[in-house]
Amino acid sequence: MHMPTLLLISVFVLNIGFMFIVIFAQRRNTAATWAWMVAVAILPIAGFVIYMIIGQDSRKQKVFLVKSDNDDELHGIYREMGLGADEDDTTEDNRITLYHDGKKKFDAILDDIANAKKYIFIQYYILRGDEVGRHLVRQLAKRAADGIEVRLLLDGMGCAFTAKDTYQPLIDAGGKLGLFLPPVPVRINFRNHRKLAVIDGNVAYIGGSNIGKEYLGMGELGHWRDTHMRLTGGAVNPILLRFIMDWNFASEEKMQVLPEYFMAKAGEKDPGDAGKTGKNLSTADNTNKHASLPAHAGSRVTIISSGPDTRYPSVLHAFCQMIMGAKKSIYIQTPYFVPDDALFTCIRIAALSGIDVRIMYPANPDHPFVYWASSSFIGELMCAGVKGYAYTKGFIHCKTVMVDSKICAVGTANMDVRSFKINFETHAFIEDEAVTKELESAFFKDVNDSRELTLEGYNKRPRRIKIRESISRLFSPLL
Repeated sequence: MHMPTLLLISVFVLNIGFMFIVIFAQRRNTAATWAWMVAVAILPIAGFVIYMIIGQDSRKQKVFLVKSDNDDELHGIYREMGLGADEDDTTEDNRITLYHDGKKKFDAILDDIANAKKYIFIQYYILRGDEVGRHLVRQLAKRAADGIEVRLLLDGMGCAFTAKDTYQPLIDAGGKLGLFLPPVPVRINFRNHRKLAVIDGNVAYIGGSNIGKEYLGMGELGHWRDTHMRLTGGAVNPILLRFIMDWNFASEEKMQVLPEYFMAKAGEKDPGDAGKTGKNLSTADNTNKHASLPAHAGSRVTIISSGPDTRYPSVLHAFCQMIMGAKKSIYIQTPYFVPDDALFTCIRIAALSGIDVRIMYPANPDHPFVYWASSSFIGELMCAGVKGYAYTKGFIHCKTVMVDSKICAVGTANMDVRSFKINFETHAFIEDEAVTKELESAFFKDVNDSRELTLEGYNKRPRRIKIRESISRLFSPLL
């Protein structure tokens, strides 16, 4: 037998064996299995390499099982301290300020950093080494030099191209830096996509905005539309607990669940609020110069996290529950719309039942492959009555859902498979009409800066676009 023929047979046999591993050993969902089988069949050698880099089942990796056990231990301490029964406790004493502009959010967090009295814990997926990122680090370094406990936790892949000297001022001042899963040749998945901050235990931030000039509208994509949230009250505690869990996984220097880090009890009235009427409020709002922005008191908030270290995709489940409970309207803003079968079905059923469903995503994508997959899903949903909008004023990066003008969600998870099943994410689910209506108002303002999609226009799209969508849709379970 000739050597080239023998080589081809060997590659074929190896491919068959690899497909067997994908189907039986990994036991992933059917859509992902078929997508990987196609990838391996088309690219016999490269497909195997790609799978080893981005395709392995995170929930079978020992490192995440260990993290889950460690997190459970911290949860137990948290419960024993009376801070809450679990991370997904619902608290009703929260005060929320929404930021629809990156610069206002950045100014607000800088102001809270300047007013910190005990500690500053900040966690981002991306911190650029540009003037914006370096300015934040300098402010953190200044507070560390003042004796404030400062910890900065960043994702290893998200900050892979950030110059290491960006963080040096903080380290020199006594601050602490943690890198979450620095990338290696066979591990670029499992990213910590969270953007969280906790200051003195009474102020927290959560949302879509990272740290860099593009998030202030100064990047190549131009105007940057995002949603971030500042909150005080009982919901700060579970956000802080999540930071401690992630820090302990990323750093050899472990944190403890100490009473001085947390509010005395989730939902307990702050002593400084004596004599005030209405819902419990944190006095931290009085020190922030941006408190003149609309602040909604008495918001009912549930903080939900999910990732490779959790048994279920809890953020996805919460989205599905919101959508299934809708009676009148569902408005979604997301930079990437690549839903799994469950979420897609929930949205389609809602639209077919007569609910006003609207989805907005960018007209100018930063990831074309994901964009074509998103267009395919939204196009199919338009057949069921969903209204689609392509945001044209720069780039939209919001991760928001609003239902029935009563409940909403703001956080770090995109509407895609990667956020639901691969990345580490945290979302705030809010029961508050005022907060929801403010987000809806921002949505309809964004409609004016968007191109409404039509089913007629979608059906007339050129053949080349149909091909791009079909290929992207085929591999969407891997995105």
